[in-house]
Amino acid sequence: MRTGVRTVRKISSTRVFARIAPHVVPAVDRAVHRLTRGRVLLSAQLLPGLVLTARGARTGLARRTPLACIPEEATGTWVLVGSNFGRPGHPAWTGNLLAHPEAEISWRGADVPVRAELLTGEERAAAWEAALAFWPPYATYQARVEREIRLFRLARRTTAPD
Repeated sequence: MRTGVRTVRKISSTRVFARIAPHVVPAVDRAVHRLTRGRVLLSAQLLPGLVLTARGARTGLARRTPLACIPEEATGTWVLVGSNFGRPGHPAWTGNLLAHPEAEISWRGADVPVRAELLTGEERAAAWEAALAFWPPYATYQARVEREIRLFRLARRTTAPD
């Protein structure tokens, strides 16, 4: 493992990072993504990333959120981990997907319509193990909170949203 990745994993597991990162990382990612017309997502230089556009649970307005993702190459799907950097509440984007599972992602510069599924049971357990292998700090985030971290699988959709 590269030293830089090891250092970032260590830093991202700290409580200070959990306090600061939710305010800084998405704002920087959104700005760079917009300036490069969807070609660059800064945080994706470390982890695969996408920009999720989902309708707000209460407002119905489009909400854009840069997120790390776990691409599942064999099935052409993506797993999203609602870790919220190990903070107590579920991130807003997870509530948005629960209310409105039809969404869109910007993946490697392409807009892809998707449908989100909240993972439960054995399917969640398998995805969680894959997430821990992918990014071990998720275990630290889960240990910090009483809630179960939500996992979603995004699959391409070919039909218009409801």
